[in-house]
Amino acid sequence: MSSRRALRSGSPVVPAALSLSRRGFLAGTVAALAAAGCGRTSPVGDDRAGQGTLRIGAIPDQDPEVLNRLHGTVAEAMSAGLDLEVTYAPVTDYGAAVSLFRRGDLDLVWFGGLTGVQARTQAPGAVPVAQRDIDAAFHSVFVVNTATGLAASDDLTPLAGRRFTYGSETSTSGRLMPAYFLQEQGVDPQGFPGGPGFSGSHDATLQLVASGSYEAGVLNEQVWRARSAAGEVDPAVVEYARTPAYHDYHWLLQPDVPARLGDDVAERLTAWFTGLSADDPADAEVLELFGAGSFVATEAANYDQIEAIGRELGLVS
Repeated sequence: MSSRRALRSGSPVVPAALSLSRRGFLAGTVAALAAAGCGRTSPVGDDRAGQGTLRIGAIPDQDPEVLNRLHGTVAEAMSAGLDLEVTYAPVTDYGAAVSLFRRGDLDLVWFGGLTGVQARTQAPGAVPVAQRDIDAAFHSVFVVNTATGLAASDDLTPLAGRRFTYGSETSTSGRLMPAYFLQEQGVDPQGFPGGPGFSGSHDATLQLVASGSYEAGVLNEQVWRARSAAGEVDPAVVEYARTPAYHDYHWLLQPDVPARLGDDVAERLTAWFTGLSADDPADAEVLELFGAGSFVATEAANYDQIEAIGRELGLVS
């Protein structure tokens, strides 16, 4: 596959196997990645005795204020739609979201592709219940500071030699897949001057590139579009390239939840998410906050590409 053709492709790219030529990427990234009331917000573990409560969480991929509004709204809408008490519990980092899910402290979590695969392998029987329409063909966006003089291109090689930042170390759209596609074009994903940065979130990546702390970076396309539409992107930051498509974010249900909330809880959740309609004002608010036109059903097989790369990296066992 031509690397430049791949950047223009609109359909998910699923490698049958990762070639030995990628070992530099694999060796360089394993160490860094491995280190890594109704509608109310409540601390994790608060009211675990509440057998009728659905405790939701999410990877902290955006500013906390954005996440609190987003998932607080979701909790309220889900509570009304499913006749359940639903609470949202913020978490501190990507690894914590996976650990809390594995222990059963969180019942339903909004994961990225990699963290979702990690969570499923650590909590056998976990069920993906829904993803956004945009997650069926998601992309990462490479951005640059205008001072670089770089014009939009499918060619990622000019990024080599630039000060570059990823998002979180275990982010699918802010690290794993961008690094994979950089390697596909012969760019060492660890070989940036001084080593790559890790901003911690997509919003932080934008801020660091805008300030000139880094000349270039990468973030997920939904955050890029949302911040651009809201006029919140500094004019010093411009889009440089997009990756090929891949499956990404999804809601994952903890395997012990049916014993508390009913054997049909996964089906009920899928039906609620996929039933959200842009024609209904309350539903439309949820969809808009997620940057989605709708939610669609999903399955574990959709994340085979993520799992293949994760296993090769030693991040999925």
